Amino acid sequence: MTGKGTAAVVGGGLAGVAAAIRLADNGYRVVLVEARPRLGGATYSFDRSGLPVDTGQHVFLRCYDAYRALLHRLGVDTRAPVQDRLDIPVLFESEPPARLRRARGLPAPLHLLPALIGYRALTPAERTSALRAAAALRRVDPADPLVDDETFGGWLTRHGQSSRTVRRLWGPVTVAALNLPPGEASLALAAKVFRTGLLAAADAGDVGVPAVPLLALHGDPAGALLGRLGVRLLVGERVTAVEATDAGVLVRTQGGEVPADAAVVAVPHQQAAKLLSPQVAGDVGAWAELGASPILNVHVHYDRPVTALPFAAAPESPVQWIFDKTTAAGVDAGQYLVTSVSAADQEIGRRSSDLRDAHLAALAALLPSVATARVLDAFVTREPRATFRQRAGTARLRPGPATASPRILLAGAWTATGWPDTMEGAVRSGNTAADMLMSRTLESTLLTETPA
Repeated sequence: MTGKGTAAVVGGGLAGVAAAIRLADNGYRVVLVEARPRLGGATYSFDRSGLPVDTGQHVFLRCYDAYRALLHRLGVDTRAPVQDRLDIPVLFESEPPARLRRARGLPAPLHLLPALIGYRALTPAERTSALRAAAALRRVDPADPLVDDETFGGWLTRHGQSSRTVRRLWGPVTVAALNLPPGEASLALAAKVFRTGLLAAADAGDVGVPAVPLLALHGDPAGALLGRLGVRLLVGERVTAVEATDAGVLVRTQGGEVPADAAVVAVPHQQAAKLLSPQVAGDVGAWAELGASPILNVHVHYDRPVTALPFAAAPESPVQWIFDKTTAAGVDAGQYLVTSVSAADQEIGRRSSDLRDAHLAALAALLPSVATARVLDAFVTREPRATFRQRAGTARLRPGPATASPRILLAGAWTATGWPDTMEGAVRSGNTAADMLMSRTLESTLLTETPA
């Protein structure tokens, strides 16, 4: 039996994990190097006095085929349930709650008719206008470069959407999915979100929410599977450079060197630009233009339950989204809620005490039962570079997996996946990079086969 050479994977996030599994499944000797002590990348958890805390709230849709296939490969499908049908409660301070809920038994896009017609947060005229815009959005091609040059907000204005309709309907989904408001977000990426997630298949937009901490969903199961596959894991090892050599690739770390025949660099664009030489990476200046967009979360532990909702949107509130993390975090007393604020440019630099006060007041205004509850703990987590800045015109800045060196490939949700910066995009990028590495092995015998 012969092996197919050694592949180094730099980065233990979802992109790196996906690439490592794919390569190991196909007979490669794989070394995965990760700077953090655990796998999972941006989707990780930490301990706060016995409370497992996710750094950010991550959700997914039923149409995330690659991501859900990875969950299946990790054996954790049941830890990430998907709702039976799209159903999003929408809360307002001075109005009755509304709901965005798809109909059963209707094909796309008819399944959204009852959802929009029954959405009481909009007037009848606004609902009719939204239906016309949804029909027009189905005709927008996300792959058209000219589409990427336009903002989603500009497109919505051209299609008769009032600022109130944008704020109460289009905005919450855009901000959550693209981490930018419609006025800045790429029309191409917004079209991808709405077409794939809501308009293409009736059940595509059904929401999945992890039922366990992210470390138990991604990091720990990935480590266990990769170990069984024989992958050499170097965690807590920071990479300082990835270089192409005459013999293959050399991954330099703070603790030594890892030689390999080829490498997949699966880290954020800011790090990738530092690890690769200009001769390999090419125009890293374009990568820098991708920028970053922040997300912050406020975590609140009440002494009693204050809502029966698993999650809810609050489009006119500072909290944006509310998630009940009580069961997922294993909290057995009271209720543990997390508010999630995307596109948090104005909030990310505020003092934690001010953010706590603002979010506690907003929760009290949205959830009447908060009035009788006592706050046991409240704290803030921040992700200053949660995603790249998915604004209009960024498609041309996102590189594909190939670099100037045939031995070094790129992966990560920031690369040209055709998807926004999501868990689905990350997994797809890792799979694509691994497939390209394997294709080059077969077509040009880039990697020298050696006895196993």
